[in-house]
Amino acid sequence: MSLTSLFKDSGELIVLSILADAPQYGYAIAKEVAARSDEQVKLTPGVMYPLLRKLEKDKLISAEWEAVVSDRADEGSEGRRRKWYRLTPKGKRRLDQQVRAHHARVALLELFLPGAEASTNAEEGAR
Repeated sequence: MSLTSLFKDSGELIVLSILADAPQYGYAIAKEVAARSDEQVKLTPGVMYPLLRKLEKDKLISAEWEAVVSDRADEGSEGRRRKWYRLTPKGKRRLDQQVRAHHARVALLELFLPGAEASTNAEEGAR
C-alpha cells in the first residue's frame, strides 16, 4: 500500500495508536507498523521521523533519550543513545478523537458500497 496515500490521512493515527500501547523508539515503531499490517505498510525514516518531530512539536508525544548499553562498548563509554517516544494526555485525546472520526468515515462510506442499501433496509426491518 502506498505510504503517501495512506499516511497523508492516517500517519498520525497509526503512530499515536502504536504509542498508546507502550513507549517505543523509532525503529520499534516502524517494526510494529510493518508487523501489524502484515508488511503492507512500511515506515521509512524519511516519513516516520518528520512525523515524530511534528507530533512532538504539537505536544501529542513526548520524547526522552536513553543510553543503550552494549556488551561491546568500552568501559566508561556511554555507547549510543536511543530516543523513546510516549503519548501525552493531549495525544491520547487526539487519538480518541481520530478513532471516532475514522469510525464515522467508515460507516458513512459503507452507505455507498454495493449492497449497503439492502443491509440498511434489513437492519431497519429487524427493529
